[in-house]
Amino acid sequence: MKSFLKLLIKLLVTGVCLWYVGQKIDWADTWRLLVVSNKGWLLFAAIFFTASKVLSSFRLNYFFRDIGIRLDEITNLKLNWLGLYYNLFLPGGIGGDAYKVILLNKRYEDVTAKKITAAVLLDRISGVAGLGILAALCFGAIFLSNWFGWAAIVLIIPGLVVYYFIVKKWFPSFTGSFYPTLWMGIGVQLLQVICVYGIMQSININHFFLEFQLLFLLSSIVAIFPFTIGGLGAREIVFLWGATQFGLQQAEAVFISLLFYLISSVVSLVGLVWVFRSPFPKE
Repeated sequence: MKSFLKLLIKLLVTGVCLWYVGQKIDWADTWRLLVVSNKGWLLFAAIFFTASKVLSSFRLNYFFRDIGIRLDEITNLKLNWLGLYYNLFLPGGIGGDAYKVILLNKRYEDVTAKKITAAVLLDRISGVAGLGILAALCFGAIFLSNWFGWAAIVLIIPGLVVYYFIVKKWFPSFTGSFYPTLWMGIGVQLLQVICVYGIMQSININHFFLEFQLLFLLSSIVAIFPFTIGGLGAREIVFLWGATQFGLQQAEAVFISLLFYLISSVVSLVGLVWVFRSPFPKE
């Protein structure tokens, strides 16, 4: 019942967000953009999104090795893809991260669920750190002529220092992986920025590149919070609001957001294979 209520609330919030977006834009314009879009560029975007998920899988394995879980990269990739599928398609029940914790805790009984949860949580935090760094750089580049633009860039350094001491104090087992996972976290987000660039090129958006990318990074941060189905609706709200602030075409902004969600859904659907087949190799 608790899981059902969570799913119901998420469906309602997603529906309200999409309804609100629909009051501000003409869905026919967004559909028209999809019809005329260059499918080659969309394939380009899907490839780079997939690459970002592969790199994020490697990043997570760093944290697993810190707590004594030795997974080969292929097995870890399968497990990660299974988590992607559960996160997106079964949002009302056990989330993908929780399901990975359950599977690994059963297989590695000498590693506590608390340690596995910490590894998965820190993987998420490192992703947010990468988003924050790139968002600050984009914001700074857009408002470079203003003091707050420079302030956003300068604050990256103390932010990283705080992040390091948080890891050192509350996640001491993972301190050794701080630097490689930080760079990989930035790399994951850069690959997704390239993905968004491909979506933009599919409908010949060659203007306001930094503004659209800033909105994407901010929407990715908002989408982390589990209020909607896979971030659907929440991303569109951010893009719609940002389009108003920067004077962008609202139909183009929502198109980018929806296409990113569509690509992520198609890629995540691959994880369905590991619902019926164990991601772990046979003994």
